[in-house]
Amino acid sequence: MARLQIDSVSKQFGADYAVREVSLDIADGEFLVLLGPSGCGKSTLLRMVAGLEEPTSGRILLDGNDITTEAPQRRDLAMVFQSYALYPHLTVAKNIGFPLRARRRPRASIAQRVSEVAATLELSELLERRPAALSGGQRQRVALARAMVRDPGAFLMDEPLSNLDAKLRSATRAELIALHRRLSATFLYVTHDQVEAMTMATRIALLNGGRIEQVGTPEELYDRPRTTFVAGFLGAPPMNLFPAQVIRDVNSLRVRTDGVDAALDITPAPDSETEPTAVIAGIRPEHLYLDDAATAARGTVTMVENLGSEELVHITAGAVELCVRAKRPAGVRVGEAVGLRVAPGDIHLFDKDSGLRLQWQAPEPIDMSLPDAAAVSVA
Repeated sequence: MARLQIDSVSKQFGADYAVREVSLDIADGEFLVLLGPSGCGKSTLLRMVAGLEEPTSGRILLDGNDITTEAPQRRDLAMVFQSYALYPHLTVAKNIGFPLRARRRPRASIAQRVSEVAATLELSELLERRPAALSGGQRQRVALARAMVRDPGAFLMDEPLSNLDAKLRSATRAELIALHRRLSATFLYVTHDQVEAMTMATRIALLNGGRIEQVGTPEELYDRPRTTFVAGFLGAPPMNLFPAQVIRDVNSLRVRTDGVDAALDITPAPDSETEPTAVIAGIRPEHLYLDDAATAARGTVTMVENLGSEELVHITAGAVELCVRAKRPAGVRVGEAVGLRVAPGDIHLFDKDSGLRLQWQAPEPIDMSLPDAAAVSVA
């Protein structure tokens, strides 16, 4: 298998950048997912790694070897496309074996390898069929088998599950996770589906506007988002974000705005003064709890969405719109006045201008060694 390194890679189309100064180090055997909204540059980045697009600047290395200018067929990489790209006139066996025939491998060697890969992906009984006689999930497995058959250094996958229905997507996702564990192969996988990213990745690189917003494990991105973009992109529904102020109340700090007044898990230094600080506050819907006696927020229910085992309760609290994820039945109706509570440690704070996550320190000095966070001192 292989280690992939993307070193300050940019791709420019005219005056516009599709990818700008992206650097990633993908370890041997890692499953790294490029995640982001449509147009963020993730597929362009994958195509540059595959050799289908030429970078405007930067380098791409495979096991320490610079492959930036290598032709696609000379890179030890296998690409799985969204559209499967199977040959309709060839059988499953011939589709799987095509890369080996193109390299003029002996016929007996090709047949043996095709049989091994087909058995791994449970395709042995389908080898004589043509793509038109296969389901979407079966076609996807044939595309994977064709990529696996030549033992590539790494697998590149461009939204391979997007053409499948929800049930089949879930089943195929589980197959890919199991396949990665069996092969211990390096996977670079593109998707806009956060469920795929959260369930499959060892690490996620979240892109926005051609730049990387944050790289880390799924837990790191979800629990400690680096920016308001990350906080608002991950999660369904996403994090509740609203402008507020951090103020001092006797010996504690609180986040306060019209409709919300909640304690923070921050203790200021004794006998010091703290000026109100404008921030963006964030709370995950599952960290808000309906509680008539609570005072962290009070508002009116505007909508209740039934998700089966859960309900999403939408609440207007003063100037703030909040969403609560609660077990069904939540026991509230539209128009009802409700109270909300939240644990102090479940409130996230971001800089109001840059959107960067705030690291609160007390007292001075500010630790400027934190490269991924805005630092604000609270005395």
